[in-house]
Amino acid sequence: MFDHVKFGVSDYAASKAFFLAALDPIGVAVVDEGPPTYGIEICDDSKASLCLYQTEEKPAHLQLAFAARSRQQVDDFYRAALSAGGKDNGALGLRPRYHASYYAAFVLCPDGHNIEVVCHEPEA
Repeated sequence: MFDHVKFGVSDYAASKAFFLAALDPIGVAVVDEGPPTYGIEICDDSKASLCLYQTEEKPAHLQLAFAARSRQQVDDFYRAALSAGGKDNGALGLRPRYHASYYAAFVLCPDGHNIEVVCHEPEA
């Protein structure tokens, strides 16, 4: 797991709205916010945080994988992320090439970053 990840976004308002809506199913909330050039810090109960800020720079695409406690949270993330304007980049389902219980979904955020939520637990 990570302590925090911070990256620039081209449309702060759109990215903020996307990440808050898409990650709400896994319990992510705002813990700090400043002006757009400082940005927003969001996290869940693990205390690892994601920070976004407005920039004109064109960052390279990256993948952020968030841990879910259940497959239902993965399902909820996927629906919330698509409703918030994300684009499908790997529908809900098992990824047995990683391991037998790897259940995940992938969505592109407004800047094209690959956002994954994964549950490593076997089906209940």
